[in-house]
Amino acid sequence: MRPYLLEEAHEVLDALDGVGAPGGLGPLREELGDLLFQVYFLARLAEEQGAFDIEAVAEAVVTKMIERHPHVYGGETGAGDVAGTVGAWEARKAARRTTGSRVDGVPSSLPALLRAHRVGEKVAHVGFDWPDLSGVLAKVDEERAELDEALASGDPAAIRHEYGDLLLACASLGRFLGIAGEDALREANARFEGRFRKVEASARAAGVAMEEAGLDRLESWWQDAKREEAPRS
Repeated sequence: MRPYLLEEAHEVLDALDGVGAPGGLGPLREELGDLLFQVYFLARLAEEQGAFDIEAVAEAVVTKMIERHPHVYGGETGAGDVAGTVGAWEARKAARRTTGSRVDGVPSSLPALLRAHRVGEKVAHVGFDWPDLSGVLAKVDEERAELDEALASGDPAAIRHEYGDLLLACASLGRFLGIAGEDALREANARFEGRFRKVEASARAAGVAMEEAGLDRLESWWQDAKREEAPRS
C-alpha cells in the first residue's frame, strides 16, 4: 500500500497547487476522495486482523485534538497567540513522551527538505535555535564557505557533507522566513520546467536542435521566457 498512499498524497498536493486554476476545487475534491479511500482501505485491513476499524481511527484523532487544544475545547486562554498555541501543543506532546527524543515523531520517510523544516521546528520549541534571522543568514554564509573549502580539497565525501550542511541551513532559513522550503522548491521547479519548455519551443521555431544551439542562444531564449512571465505582485 505504501506506493499508492504516497502517490495519492502527492496528487492531493498537485491539486492544491491548482486550486486557483480553471476547475477550482473540483480536482481537489476528487483527489481527497482517492486519499480517503487509501485511509479507509488500510483501516479495513486492520479491522480484518482484529486490530481496529475506521470508527476507532476517527475517535482517536478527535480525542487527540481535544487533548492538545484546550485553548479551543477547554477554555484555556491564548487562543489568538499562534506561536504560544503551537508551543503549548509541542509541550503537551512532550509531556506524553516517556522515552526517546523530541524529534522521534518526525517520520523518516518524509522528503528530506520537509523533514529538515519539521525537525527545526521541534528543536526550536526548547530554545535550540538562532535568536534572529541574521544568525541563520550567517550560518548559510558559514556553510557556503565550508563547501568552498571542501571543493578546493577535492574530497568527494567532504563535498557531500558540506553540501548537505548548506541545504540544512537553507531549510532553517526558510523556517525563519515563514516559508516551507518544500513548497518553495516545488514552485521553483515548476518555474524552471515552464521556462525550459519555452526554450524548447523557441528552438523548434528556429529549426535548431537544442544540442546545437549553443549556450549563448539558449540563455537568450531563457531570458525571453522569463520576460514572458506575469510580473510578481
